Amino acid sequence: MSSLETPERTRVFPVIGLEVHAQLQTRSKMFCPCPVTVGDEANAATCPICLAFPGTLPVLNREAVTLAMRLALATGSEIHRDSRFSRKNYFYPDLPKGYQITQYDRPIATGGGIEIDTPGGSRTIRLTRIHLEEDAGKSLHDTPFADVPSTVSLVDWNRAGVPLCEIVSEPEVRTAEEAASYLTELRRLLRFIGVSDADMEKGNLRCDANVSVRLSEDEPFGTRVEIKNLNSIRFVAKAIEHEIERQAESLRRGERIVLETRLWDEKSSRTVPMRGKEEAQDYRYFPEPDLGALRIDDAWMSEAAATMPELPRARRARLLAAGVPASDAETLTSARELADYFEQTAALASTRLAANWVTGEVLRWMKERRISAEDALSFPVSPARLAGLLRMLEAGEISAASGKEVLAAMIDSPAEAAALVTEKGLGRISDAGELDRVASEIVASSPGQVALYRSGKTATFGWFVGQVMKRTGGRADPSSVREAITRALETDNG
Repeated sequence: MSSLETPERTRVFPVIGLEVHAQLQTRSKMFCPCPVTVGDEANAATCPICLAFPGTLPVLNREAVTLAMRLALATGSEIHRDSRFSRKNYFYPDLPKGYQITQYDRPIATGGGIEIDTPGGSRTIRLTRIHLEEDAGKSLHDTPFADVPSTVSLVDWNRAGVPLCEIVSEPEVRTAEEAASYLTELRRLLRFIGVSDADMEKGNLRCDANVSVRLSEDEPFGTRVEIKNLNSIRFVAKAIEHEIERQAESLRRGERIVLETRLWDEKSSRTVPMRGKEEAQDYRYFPEPDLGALRIDDAWMSEAAATMPELPRARRARLLAAGVPASDAETLTSARELADYFEQTAALASTRLAANWVTGEVLRWMKERRISAEDALSFPVSPARLAGLLRMLEAGEISAASGKEVLAAMIDSPAEAAALVTEKGLGRISDAGELDRVASEIVASSPGQVALYRSGKTATFGWFVGQVMKRTGGRADPSSVREAITRALETDNG
């Protein structure tokens, strides 16, 4: 276990559990046919069911269940063939029914885990449960109107009823860094298997962190504090770090930790009280009377398993076995589409060269053109065209500098690399006569460097090579350059 020491030398042992809400990639909502939308006009994607009009009845979205099963399979969780929905009662302005339909005592899956990398090696954070539920609406505060002298709060119910999967970990995370690693792996997994786009900036992936500390590994868990609605991995790590330090300071002063829910205030870099922490009994759970049991048969299980792609950690291991450097393999498996782009390129060119160029120049241009890793296959230079360029590099037909210039041109041109090399005159210069002329000019105009070379400082030879490469725009063949310089120095000596 890890411990943390505050400046006052109070040693504490943090205990952290994470609850993650992932919006599922379905076309329609959890219990009605309204579309799942982002950025639409407020309250445009609503109907009597998700607005909780009297007399309406929910109908379960089958695809949402399939996606939840796919996640359970990917995490090694046990899928329960018979699960149930419940009503979780609470009253917020953004919850039109006054309750949330969720799974409580009989979730769709339990167990499993997320493998993470730590300084001490990889380890698995076990999962408590995966369950399905519907999202609430979104409150909009401090909204100004031209005909209203002050600001008001409004509610957009477009998000009400959107399908969510809640993934609850066991309290086995011990540091803020481990929490960040866990969320990074979970987000990558959700995207790889097509369960969620897991975009935290859009609110499609949200995290609640439960944090407690104790003075010894042998003590029972301390009083936990929940930090609610964290919307970036960086904020999760910062909020956990602050909360550990805050609780350690309270213990140092002999104060009691209060069971409560807090929010992360980025401006002040601290957690602030939100409300007293609710417990299960506060929600008055009871079985959802309008939905029967959710029963999953073998055919449905097989359907979910049939669409499962290779998982990211397995793919990374395969790339490592193929000779891809560890740092490149980590980058390439950050998104399934980026890994696909790389592997399609590597199938037609050198694996190591493809890894180097995809993680380097291709990602640089994708960032320049604002193309995400998930959209890598829409990059203007297809894997086949990039492979053509890489084959020319490997054959020594062009230099790396010329290759970068050609790639830049390919982004805005449908032409193949070879045609652009010819058009721009970027091929290797290996003509002995031309290189002899350039080398002789440089030797003749550099008597000081020649004298150093003659005195035994043979490293000066590299200076001459650099000058010729500079004069030829990096296009000269390196071995031909060295031969030309050797001849020039011998001629000058004679």
